[in-house]
Amino acid sequence: MFSGLKTKITFVVPAALQMELRERIPRDGYGLRGKSKWVSEAIESLLVLENFARLVQYSEEMHGFEKVETVVVSTELKKQIDKAILEVRKYYPGSEGVQSSIVRTAIMQRLLRS
Repeated sequence: MFSGLKTKITFVVPAALQMELRERIPRDGYGLRGKSKWVSEAIESLLVLENFARLVQYSEEMHGFEKVETVVVSTELKKQIDKAILEVRKYYPGSEGVQSSIVRTAIMQRLLRS
C-alpha cells in the first residue's frame, strides 16, 4: 500500500489555544504551512504515553470550543487516532468528540512540554 496517503481531520479548539498554536508553529521553525506536520508530531508523541487516555479525559474539562481547525495526517496516523478513540471510550464510555479531544490534548502537551 502507498504510504504517502493523507487524510484530513477536523477538530475544535478554544480561540486562545488556536492563537497560541498559530504563534508557536512558525516560532518552532515549521513555517506558516507546517501546521499539519507540527500537529501530527504532537499526536504521535501523545499516543506513545501510557496514560494518554487520562490526559485526553482531562482536556474534556476545557470550555469554549469555538474555533474549527483542519490538518492533514498520514492514513497510518489516522488509524492510530481511530484506535486511540476506542481506547479512550473503553475507559470513558460517555466521552464525545474524542478525536477533537485527542488532538487538543496533543497540542496542549506539546506546548507545555517544550
